[in-house]
Amino acid sequence: MKALFFLRHYNDIDHITPVIYKWTSKGHTCDIVLIGNSRFRTDYRIEFLKDLKGVRMAYIADVLPPLDFIRWFFQTLILIRSLRRPFLGPIMKKLEEVYDAKRREPVWERTAKHLLTRSFAANEEGVVVFDWIERNSSICVEWVKVVLATARGMGLGTVSLPHGDSPHASQLIRRRELRLQPDTTFANAGIFEKVVVPNELCSVRFRPFMDNQKLAILGSPRYCDEWLTKLATLMPPSPLTRSDSNLKVVMFLRKSNFSTFWEEVGEVVRIVAGFPGVELIIKPHTRGGWQQSLTKDVSLRRLPNVRVAGGNLHSIHLMNWADVIIDLATSVVFEAVKVGKPVLAADYLHAGRSALAEYLPEAELRCRDDVYKHMEKFLTQGCESFYIEEHRQRFLKEMIDVGDPDVLSRYVALLAGQVRPKADQDQSQLESQSNPKDFAFA
Repeated sequence: MKALFFLRHYNDIDHITPVIYKWTSKGHTCDIVLIGNSRFRTDYRIEFLKDLKGVRMAYIADVLPPLDFIRWFFQTLILIRSLRRPFLGPIMKKLEEVYDAKRREPVWERTAKHLLTRSFAANEEGVVVFDWIERNSSICVEWVKVVLATARGMGLGTVSLPHGDSPHASQLIRRRELRLQPDTTFANAGIFEKVVVPNELCSVRFRPFMDNQKLAILGSPRYCDEWLTKLATLMPPSPLTRSDSNLKVVMFLRKSNFSTFWEEVGEVVRIVAGFPGVELIIKPHTRGGWQQSLTKDVSLRRLPNVRVAGGNLHSIHLMNWADVIIDLATSVVFEAVKVGKPVLAADYLHAGRSALAEYLPEAELRCRDDVYKHMEKFLTQGCESFYIEEHRQRFLKEMIDVGDPDVLSRYVALLAGQVRPKADQDQSQLESQSNPKDFAFA
């Protein structure tokens, strides 16, 4: 069977690479088109995928005719919400009015047809895969809708795979989110025939906008045992070396659009750095992390035992190096929980309720006193037996495995199930032609 995967950025690569790996290991083939920043072409997981049998990889600029790519890129830029900032915002809004939906449509249709016919011959069976498409996506929903409509017209299946594991157990987590109601960000998922989520916590986002038949809960491809075992063989060597400090701490930050109490985050950094023998590395988020006030705080950067990790330092390297992790509600720490490494859920530093604190209340930080007492205990008693094992096992069962550990096989089965045999497609077309009234309604 054949699949076409579109990948945008690190989150897509993190969560969809394991599925592609398993898909090809079952003898299927696929095309991968990178549609985000060109720098992702050098990611070590992309390099791994390139060498897999049955994989054809390309960057979108190398696939589309040059003029079509320029037009596609321009139209994508003017619709990206993240560019609606002071100074740029009015310009982008005006450009969107000039290049209205009617004017944009031919470019969307031409590029969609070019990409799909490149991957699938006439009447060939297959499935087209994106990740979750949101309002702040680096690729605009308007184009994705056209790609999916064109794909369905060719008899292809369409699936949305996850790019996250829901580190939050609450909804009002971003700046200016003030009303507790279904988040229309996730209504766009309805354009797919199947939407896959890793766990029940994630499914809550989508349920108001679709029925249970469309939504599938399959477990976490990124953190399942099979992929973590494989990933350990692919990782580039770590640039970090073990120093003689008594306790190594890593703090993972969220993106800048999440409501975070930065003054108090700085105070936590000072508390941790105040203990003799402690070394702290702060890891900004890969997207928007350098827009945060903490990473620009000169007084913190001058602390001799504190440093800010650069973008070339992978999170897994930091987790392997650390004895303890302080987390502001990211899913990257789920792997640390799997191996039993202490993760402190710093929920009082942000507006949300983290999944870690929900499942592992022993890990929650509620105030500065908690930070101090935990650091003191780790230094004097070590980091063993941090979790209540019953809580940890429930977290692994419900957030990662969701039934049994054979997560990736379920993903492959779902994708294969969306590939509609040619005979079924022909029968569907005959039924539509014999019942014009039903066809018009559809």
